[in-house]
Amino acid sequence: MSIEDNGGPAFPAQFWDERATGMTLRDYFAAKALAGLVAHPECDEIELHTAASLAYEAYMVADAMLEARKVLAGSYQSVRKRN
Repeated sequence: MSIEDNGGPAFPAQFWDERATGMTLRDYFAAKALAGLVAHPECDEIELHTAASLAYEAYMVADAMLEARKVLAGSYQSVRKRN
């Protein structure tokens, strides 16, 4: 997953003549995944889970979610064309 392929803005909004992008969808997904990882009961074993490893895992989950989103969007389009 490249940084350029980040899913676009998580909360796009139009303000006057400028578009506010805020965080990317990839960052939003990673933040949600990180919350789940940190909430896991075994996360308090700090030797096994450093902050860097948790952040890495969160972005791995986010990247997987973006890939699944592409696949599902393609599947949805093919179903719509058949109907």
